[in-house]
Amino acid sequence: MSLFWRIFLLNAAVLVVAAAALLLGPVTVSTPVLFTEAVILSGGLVVMLVANAVLLRLGLAPLERLTRAMTTTDLLRPGPRPAPTGHGEISGLIRTFNAMLDRLEAERGDSTARALSAQEAERSRIARELHDEVGQTLTAVLLELKRVADHAPPTVRDELHQVQETTRGSLDEIRRIARRLRPGVLEELGLISALKALTAEIADHSGLSVRQRFDGNFPDLGNEAELVVYRVAQEAITNVARHAGASHLDLALTHDPAGVELRIRDDGRGIGGAPEGSGIRGMRERALLIGADLTVGSRTEGGTEVRLRVPTTPTRST
Repeated sequence: MSLFWRIFLLNAAVLVVAAAALLLGPVTVSTPVLFTEAVILSGGLVVMLVANAVLLRLGLAPLERLTRAMTTTDLLRPGPRPAPTGHGEISGLIRTFNAMLDRLEAERGDSTARALSAQEAERSRIARELHDEVGQTLTAVLLELKRVADHAPPTVRDELHQVQETTRGSLDEIRRIARRLRPGVLEELGLISALKALTAEIADHSGLSVRQRFDGNFPDLGNEAELVVYRVAQEAITNVARHAGASHLDLALTHDPAGVELRIRDDGRGIGGAPEGSGIRGMRERALLIGADLTVGSRTEGGTEVRLRVPTTPTRST
């Protein structure tokens, strides 16, 4: 039955009952209207309005739940779908909305996967060019500077040594950037070794005191899931080093039969009520690709906590 006919019949039923009560009951209407008759009619009108409101509220309640779902649904934080309750058009509308959400999440997941795949390919290309082209050029410059310094007079030799040190520092920085763009340690030695190298590098450059904990007998998550865990850890640790004003950082990678959990905590200023930036949104998009759950929030004792929960058998969100 369509929504129009449901509302029409509800109102018609209320009016028929009211008319029958007036015709068959002992109540009559005089001219002029007596006070008792006015009270009875007013009471009957109130009963009719209340009954009509209750019936309409029950009939339209599924639409209100659907409206709340429409205003609160976030594709980066998918939640349970509204149940297709109600009758006729209302139930069909809820099922259509759920199907639309499924389609949008699937399309978003596919487009995000393509974008992140292209991003990783571009990072690898830039890292190779930095390492092979710029790195080799700077290495040649270092060798040439050494040759010139060996034959230069003493008054110029010290200045050439300073130029050598500056060039060597630039070469080390380029290699560090290339490693961040393309985590070769992850491909060659695995996730735990890559995270250890990442925290060691951050500690050297930022002065953070880093504490690590890794469970033994770590399960194989697959290349895609391990890359997501690494990139989330990289973004979280970088945020701590740049913005948190923290002095200590804890990183733990644990697992149980249900899945793997990455947890990163710091003792910085926390995120407070600040809106999520592109970095956190990027972490959420990566987590969705493997069906993982990401939570980012302030700690009661101060600082920020990032948790990434990856199922043992990761699946792409649809």
